[in-house]
Amino acid sequence: MATTASDRILTLDTVRGVAVMGILLLNIVAFAMPPAAYMNPSAYGGSDGLDLAVWLGNFILFDGKMRGLFSFLFGASTLLVINGAVAKGESAAKTHYARMVWLLVFGLVHCWLIWWGDILNHYAIVGMLLFFFRNVSVKRLIGVGVLFLVLQQLIALAMLAGLEFSRAGLASPNPESARQARESIEAFTLGFGVPSDAAIADIVRTHRGGWLEIARERFETGASSPISSLFMFGCETLAYMLFGMAAFRSGMITGSWDRRRYLRWALVGFGIGIPAYAALAALMIGADFSMSSVMLGVIVFPIPVRPLMILAWASLIILLMRPGGALTARIAAAGRMAFTNYLATSLICTTLFYGYGFGWYGELSRAEVYLVVFAVWALMLLWSKPWLERFAYGPLEWLWRSLARGGFQPMAGGALSRTVANATQ
Repeated sequence: MATTASDRILTLDTVRGVAVMGILLLNIVAFAMPPAAYMNPSAYGGSDGLDLAVWLGNFILFDGKMRGLFSFLFGASTLLVINGAVAKGESAAKTHYARMVWLLVFGLVHCWLIWWGDILNHYAIVGMLLFFFRNVSVKRLIGVGVLFLVLQQLIALAMLAGLEFSRAGLASPNPESARQARESIEAFTLGFGVPSDAAIADIVRTHRGGWLEIARERFETGASSPISSLFMFGCETLAYMLFGMAAFRSGMITGSWDRRRYLRWALVGFGIGIPAYAALAALMIGADFSMSSVMLGVIVFPIPVRPLMILAWASLIILLMRPGGALTARIAAAGRMAFTNYLATSLICTTLFYGYGFGWYGELSRAEVYLVVFAVWALMLLWSKPWLERFAYGPLEWLWRSLARGGFQPMAGGALSRTVANATQ
C-alpha cells in the first residue's frame, strides 16, 4: 500500500487515539480506588474470580504499554513540531520551550486541583530535554534511549533494595532507626502493598468528601510528586520519548515501513512480551501479591521487555488502521484531541468517583469500573470527530497553542475532514 504524507499524519493520530483511550484502562483504578490498588490488586477492588482475570488481562497487555506508547508518541510529535518550526523559519527553541512551559502549567493545575495521577507535568519536564536530541541520528537516539533504560533499571533495583534495607532496619536496637524503617515500610505499603484497614478507610473517607478536603490532602501528600516522579520514572520516560523520535525519523510511526516489517515487529514484540508478562503475573499470584513480588513484577523486571511491547502495539495499530474507514477516522480524531480528551477524562472520572460528584469512590469492583471506561471511550469517539469537522483544534489544544504562541490562533475550519479526504485520494 502506497503511503502519502496525509496517510502518515493520520497514522500518527490513530496510534495516539488508541494510546489516549488505552491509558484509561489503568488510570481508572487510580480514579476509583486507593492508590495501592493500581500496583497491587489485593489492596482493593478484588483479586479473585473476574476481578483477577481483568487484572491479569490488563497487566499482560496494557499495563505500562499504553503509558509507554503515549510517551513514544510525545517524542515523535515533539520532533514533528520542531521540524515544522524550522521549516517555517521560526525559532525551534522558542517554539518548543513555550509549549513545554505551558504544558507544565496545565499539568501542575491538573495534578494539584483535579487529579493526583497527572502525567503532563512529568512530560513537560522530561520534554524540555528532548530539544537537545533534535538532530541526533536514529541509531544514536536508540542507543541513548537504551542507556537511559539501564539507568532506570538501576533505579528500580535501588528502590527494591530500599524496601529490603527498611525491613532489616526494623530489628535495629536504635529506636530512631527502627522508627524510620517503619515509616519507610509504611510508605512502600501505600504504593505497592496492602495498607491497613484504617489507612484504606481514611483514604476512602477523604475522597468521598468535598473538593476542598480532597485538594488539601492531595497538595499535602503530593505537592512534590512532580519531583519524585521525575526521579522514579524520568529515565524510562525519556527513553521512550527518544525511541519515539527515532520512530518518527525512521518513518516507523508515520506509516512508511513495509507492512511485512510492521508484522514482523508485532510478532516479535508480542511473542517475547506476552510470555514474559505472563511469567511475572504468575510470580505475583504465586507469592499472593507480596510487596516484594509486586515491586519485582511491576517495577523491576518489565523494564527490558516493555519497549518491545510498545513497538508491537504501535505496529499492530498501524497494520489494522484503515484510512477512510469510519472507526479509524473516529480514533484518529480522538488522538488529534488527545490533550483535551485526557483532561476531560479526569473531569468526568473525578466527578463520578469523588465526593463532590457522585461519590462512587471505593464502591465498584475492579471489573465493574470498566463499565465507566467503555462509557468514556464512547464519548471520546462520539464527540471528537464532529468537533474537528467544525473546528481546527480541540478546545484545549487551541488554548495550549494560543498560549504558547502568545496570541489567539484561528479556530474555524474542520482540519479532520480535510486530512481524511486527502488520505483517501
